[in-house]
Amino acid sequence: MNNTTCVSYDFTGRFLPPVYILVFIIGLVANGWGLKSLLHNWKKLGNVNVFVLNLGLTDVWYLLTLPFLVVYYFMGRRWIFGDVFCKITRFCFNLNLYGSIGFLTCISVYRYLAIVHPMRVMGRITNTHSVAISAMVWLVQSLPGLFYPKTSGNSTEQCFDTTNKIYVEDYLKYSLGQTLTGFCIPFLITLGCYGHIAVVLWTLKRTDNVQKQRSLKLLFILILLFSVCYIPYHVFRNLNIWSRILSKQGLCRGWFNRVYIAHQISRGLGCLNSALNPLVYLHVKEDILAIVSLLVIWGFLLYAAVKT
Repeated sequence: MNNTTCVSYDFTGRFLPPVYILVFIIGLVANGWGLKSLLHNWKKLGNVNVFVLNLGLTDVWYLLTLPFLVVYYFMGRRWIFGDVFCKITRFCFNLNLYGSIGFLTCISVYRYLAIVHPMRVMGRITNTHSVAISAMVWLVQSLPGLFYPKTSGNSTEQCFDTTNKIYVEDYLKYSLGQTLTGFCIPFLITLGCYGHIAVVLWTLKRTDNVQKQRSLKLLFILILLFSVCYIPYHVFRNLNIWSRILSKQGLCRGWFNRVYIAHQISRGLGCLNSALNPLVYLHVKEDILAIVSLLVIWGFLLYAAVKT
């Protein structure tokens, strides 16, 4: 018994192409606006500008691969661009996902140090440090995934976002480790930094209300971003890989298909971060209304896609 008897792949072809098209359009516009704002506020942002620039670059790099994935799913999951480009395309998603988490975490730590411990770090953190840390973020989390095959043996008909079934057991171990180091730990660090910032600003009487509100607002936005884009993806990716392992062993359960569909929806939510990042990392204006509005619109689109 193989996985095709337990899982229907029709949902992916209906759901992901329109999602990718929408993310591609919104993401390019949002990142174009974000990078333009970055240039205008380069000195104002200080040492975090290096992280902000890298965050924008990871978004743009990933967005440029989406048209190829749209073609892939429109053709019924038939990959025509070769094995190497398949690896590059899937690598760009991981690079964007974990690069976004990593750079947002770095920005959180830098802001924490600047607000809570300004005298200790004054003059000690330079752009050279930011560049070195950025290089580590680019390399550490995403490179191991390149060593897993993304196509089925000699056939390049399919381009897996994880790996083919031969290596799926090993990939689950890698995925769980990546979830811990690339998501859980950075999320706790980010939450701790902005939580402490909010407490410090709220208890200091000399801090103006505008700064307090912006800090609390950013904390809320980041929790929302992690909750919508990152948590569902990691939960359902690991469950889906586990279902593939069980299916490989000859088992077939009713929840396999439900987990598969949930995983595809979470992939759509995961790629949404490339459109939301510019609103989060600059937050030079009242962006929370735009973010909430975009998420509401996205929710309706997801609901419509699931019902079709």
